[in-house]
Amino acid sequence: MASKVKLNVQSFPRPPALEKIRRHVRITFRGEAIADTHDAYWVLETHHPPTYYLPRSSVKLPLTPTGRKTGCEWKGLATYYEAKLGDGTAVANRIWSYEDPTPGFAPIRGYLSFYAGPPWDCFVDGEKVEPQPGDFYGGWVTSDIEGVVKGRTGNLDPIV
Repeated sequence: MASKVKLNVQSFPRPPALEKIRRHVRITFRGEAIADTHDAYWVLETHHPPTYYLPRSSVKLPLTPTGRKTGCEWKGLATYYEAKLGDGTAVANRIWSYEDPTPGFAPIRGYLSFYAGPPWDCFVDGEKVEPQPGDFYGGWVTSDIEGVVKGRTGNLDPIV
């Protein structure tokens, strides 16, 4: 069995790169798929594990904008959503999109990104994802990610 190619977060670019991927991205809530696609993008940025963006059509949750907005110097203004889960639970501000992204990120217009971790589980190619530390960034850590990941000390870049 061949080993996975390792991706070192210190070698990721700044400004970040946007790439179309064919990896299988799946998100479940209590074992039921709430998103499933082989047609996602990832954003690769220095010190960050990949952030995944899924086509809206792959997400099987009712979403309502919450009014929360945050700005990214590279991608533009993010819109956040409340999701209604199968058990009736409402989860706010754990899913976001760029509805009017900067020109370099136009391909992810309307695509959705999820914070990894509770209340759902996120998977890439069948591997359960660990969330990027700190609950500020939305990166997904898998076994092919190495290097010092940003987030353990807030938004400061790690010392490497």
